[in-house]
Amino acid sequence: MPPNTLTAAARDAARALSGDPEAEGAVPAASAVPPNSAELPLLARPRVLDAVIATAFVLMSFGLYRDLWLHLGDGYLVDSGEDQNLFEWFFAVQAHALAGGHPTLYSALQNFPAGVNLMGNTAMPGLVLPLAPLTLLAGPTLTWAVLLSGGLAATAIAWYWLFSRHLTASRWAAAVGAGCAAFAPPMISHAHAHPNFTATFLLPLIIGRLLRLRDARGARDIVRGGTVLGALLGWQVLIGEEPLLIMATGLLVWVMAWAAVRPRTLLAAARPMLSGLAVAAVVSLLLVGYPLWVQFAGPASYHRLTHGPAGNDLASFGTLPRQSVGGQLLHPGQQVANPTEQNAFLGWPLLVLLLVAAVWLWREVPARLAAITVLVLAALSLGTPLSVGTAPTWVPGPWLALAGLPLFNSLIEARLTLACLPAMGLLLAVASDRALVRPPRQPRWAALGWLTSRRLWFVALALAVLPILPVRFDTAPRPATPVFFSSGDWRQYVGPGRSVLTVPPPDPGGAAALHWQVATGFAFPLVEGYFVGPGPNRVGIYGADRPPTSLLLAGVLMNGQVPPIGPNERARALADLRFWRTDVVVLPGDVYNEAALRTTLVQLLGPGQPRDDVTVWDVRAGVNQPR
Repeated sequence: MPPNTLTAAARDAARALSGDPEAEGAVPAASAVPPNSAELPLLARPRVLDAVIATAFVLMSFGLYRDLWLHLGDGYLVDSGEDQNLFEWFFAVQAHALAGGHPTLYSALQNFPAGVNLMGNTAMPGLVLPLAPLTLLAGPTLTWAVLLSGGLAATAIAWYWLFSRHLTASRWAAAVGAGCAAFAPPMISHAHAHPNFTATFLLPLIIGRLLRLRDARGARDIVRGGTVLGALLGWQVLIGEEPLLIMATGLLVWVMAWAAVRPRTLLAAARPMLSGLAVAAVVSLLLVGYPLWVQFAGPASYHRLTHGPAGNDLASFGTLPRQSVGGQLLHPGQQVANPTEQNAFLGWPLLVLLLVAAVWLWREVPARLAAITVLVLAALSLGTPLSVGTAPTWVPGPWLALAGLPLFNSLIEARLTLACLPAMGLLLAVASDRALVRPPRQPRWAALGWLTSRRLWFVALALAVLPILPVRFDTAPRPATPVFFSSGDWRQYVGPGRSVLTVPPPDPGGAAALHWQVATGFAFPLVEGYFVGPGPNRVGIYGADRPPTSLLLAGVLMNGQVPPIGPNERARALADLRFWRTDVVVLPGDVYNEAALRTTLVQLLGPGQPRDDVTVWDVRAGVNQPR
């Protein structure tokens, strides 16, 4: 495509994205007429470029999970903590419920008898239920791998579609922006274990529909566009509500910046967009009204989730993440508190490049709005009080204004940086587009003849991106399911409607029992587990609201000390077992502090019986005995 045509197309795209007909360089759309694609070289043809870039994103996404794909039978993502067990349980239990004709939004197979509200957790029914046949045929680990790698690739492709159709004339520039939105360190951190954050391919489509609403002409366009938008919003609710809330927050910041920069154009766009959003709200509520009722008013529901201060450390923005080329070279063996929550860690080279791009493109409205959005969201992600270098400063952050609002009071504020990534990608895409579209010129101060402005930009881009390029995720062999469960010997102890208590009870720190339950085909319910459910006053907590016996066993697991056991403790244990409707207590032989736990159980319940590779306590006689 000739340079002057590219320039016109890029300017018109910038005008379209900002909604500003007076944006610098804006030209009528008719002036951006591309030549016949058959006249272009093969790799310059739009459809060929689309296919090449999409293939590159797919290869990169699946390459990150190469080890997982090679070991689907027993591979476990090292940095996923207990989340692989959790998500595989979510996938399997929904497929099991769908196949058996049972409710799919609630399950009593974990945390028996109270159960788990799946809509109040990250169960992703919008993708998991359509993939249920795959889960039933090949197991939840394959579904886990598909959603992680496929979701990441689809998200990158969706952002590429948005940028290439609404922002840039150059598809390569759009690919740069999409790569930032989908593969920047915060996304890679969540890609270890959070498919609800990697499979966010609907978010760019939602933004694209909003842009089309702004240009709607007449009620028919508004109704049609609002209906499609409502369907996308409803689907996204069933995939992940938190990413949707984060994106909505980012869009709200964008609109506020737009109001400050170009208020007239915002007012002109407001009427069709608000009308379309009203239609979308009605459609989405019709689609997901019942699931939302289950989430907030159904069994095992809760009002809000408490997690304490969870803001980003200011110093972490300039730090290279562990799961990157630079992090591996500079900090080999680096230990982090939670590898799935490195929500900043962009590195100084990228931050400097973004600053340069923001200054360079400040006169262009989309770039200016993107820069403001990044700064505001990054400031909000610091939480309150602010901390620098892990040391709290006791200085209140801007998050204080949002922390108590509904929905925001359950949000982990550090994750707001995920909304920064598309805005950062926009800055890089626009800068790359301008470098490719404008004729290259040699700076007067350049000492080397080959150092044109175009080459200078892409050299700087390479130097900023190379240190944060992600490295593939490590996997380790998953511990085998105890023979007691895999052989079916448990059936001799557990009756219909009765539960199994594994010791220690499963919780967010240890949830292997969820995998054992999946291996048996959900033939028995488990006591407690790993989930989010109601605590006191229906405030959400991680794991079960533990009774005395569970707390006692958790303490022994942590400190390895056998507490004093007397008649009161034995009476409480019996009462808890009756509440749980437990038939058998199982202690695996390889559990941490196994000796102390065994001694505690003997003092509580009497001698256990070795069976296969576990010790069991058959408690049916005591539990079923009349009080």
